[in-house]
Amino acid sequence: MASFRELLQQTRSEIVEIDPDEGQARLMAGAVLLDVREPDEFEQGAIDGSIHIPRGLLETSVEARIPDRATELVVMCAGGVRSAFAVKTLVELGYENAVSMDGGFGQWKTEDRPWSVPDTLDPTQRTRYSRHLMLPEVGEAGQQKLLGSKVLLLGAGGLGSPAALYLAAAGVGTLGIVDMDVVDESNLQRQVLHNTDRIGDRKVDSAKKTLTRLNPDVDVVTYDVRLEAANVFDIIEGYDVIVDGADNFDTRYVLNDAAVKLGITVVHGSIFRFEGQVTVFDPKVGPTYRDLLPEAPAAEFAPNCAEAGVLGVLPGIVGSLQALETIKVLLGLGEPLIGRLLVFDATDMRFSEFALPVDPNNAVTWANRDAI
Repeated sequence: MASFRELLQQTRSEIVEIDPDEGQARLMAGAVLLDVREPDEFEQGAIDGSIHIPRGLLETSVEARIPDRATELVVMCAGGVRSAFAVKTLVELGYENAVSMDGGFGQWKTEDRPWSVPDTLDPTQRTRYSRHLMLPEVGEAGQQKLLGSKVLLLGAGGLGSPAALYLAAAGVGTLGIVDMDVVDESNLQRQVLHNTDRIGDRKVDSAKKTLTRLNPDVDVVTYDVRLEAANVFDIIEGYDVIVDGADNFDTRYVLNDAAVKLGITVVHGSIFRFEGQVTVFDPKVGPTYRDLLPEAPAAEFAPNCAEAGVLGVLPGIVGSLQALETIKVLLGLGEPLIGRLLVFDATDMRFSEFALPVDPNNAVTWANRDAI
């Protein structure tokens, strides 16, 4: 039976090892640094831009984090032992260009090369977001990105309620809420941010109470005003994504035009009786609300929920889809609904998707933003 020393010697004979000088040169030329130390080691100091996968999770996580097996990898641990074994594993998994940095992070620091103490989750956050951390597509880096993100919700009603709840639960660090209404008893059939005790309260105040109790990590910023041309830029500027839960066309057009000018992505949702629709408007790369609806229909053809009614669970489904699309946009996950309109029919339990092209006659575009 081979000893540890013999196993290490054999492993080193089968892989390529480099010193920190060559490691730094490779990183500057575009190689990816894979740090296989334990989380507590990583938290004490790391090299900027590194991908952190603890050695014990390498086999189960590396393919999701680094899908291209031709990627040039510089693998690092504290001293060069774990990284050597990690490179052998990577080669067995089909990674063609992985090398181990002998001396590891310890020698890197001793030689006064650049490093920093990374932002990390505290123990409470690790527990709260543990299911996110298990997802290689999210992980700690993704959760940190969510905590640093800012999302504005237009409306704390039927669509805004589920969207806000799930975004807060996911750990989106700043949630802005725009709504100038009060909680009415008729809202409670679908607006799950509120409750009976808050009838008559301002909706933004009720929403803030619910969301901060759900997740104290979230900073809830309230705007107890109607969104209009006079204040739209002051309110939306600085947000990464806007969740549109507006219930009137005038507000949607005001939001659209300002978001186009500032280049902010809008996750749009709307509901009518038993049907809902969701899409994503990224003005820099795809269509916007004016491409979907160049002008508002006559009032008699577009009654609101108070006039036409709505199945209470419907906004829960549509608002949850908006939250999902928002998280995808923030993390760069999957394929957002840009240029695609998703329509949901609750009575038939059927989703339909329609292509949403750019209207060549639409003058309110990112290219023409200086004229808006």
